[in-house]
Amino acid sequence: MQTTSEPVVTIDADGLVLGRMASKIAKRLLNGERIIVVNAEKAVLSGRKKSEVIEGHKFLEVGSPGRGPLHQRRPDRIVRRTVRGMLPFKQPKGVQAYKRLAVFMGIPDELKDQKMETLEEAQAKRLTCPYFTVGEYAKEIGWNVGE
Repeated sequence: MQTTSEPVVTIDADGLVLGRMASKIAKRLLNGERIIVVNAEKAVLSGRKKSEVIEGHKFLEVGSPGRGPLHQRRPDRIVRRTVRGMLPFKQPKGVQAYKRLAVFMGIPDELKDQKMETLEEAQAKRLTCPYFTVGEYAKEIGWNVGE
């Protein structure tokens, strides 16, 4: 069995709309690409922050403590879970695609000199409504920055 070195694509999530970015990344993962997403806390969610946070607290209270459903609070895990929701995760091809995804907050030292790509169709500057970052949202639903 020979090992092939797959090309790795690094995507900077700074200023990208989370849902649009996640759907594009999911398609590329299903096509066999390995993708690294950096600056996950700078991806944006559209809408008014207050209404999103109120709904967020309601969905966090669902279920019994310790048994679930469990909801992620760290920005990198929120982004990773959003991409997972756009993959056929209960099928083997979806599981394999999900394993090819890596998400980081900030830019790790080993990736600083690597060429980064952005997704033009997911830019937040195209939005006409208010928006806020995943990092702000994560702090509102209980993320401790020191984690």
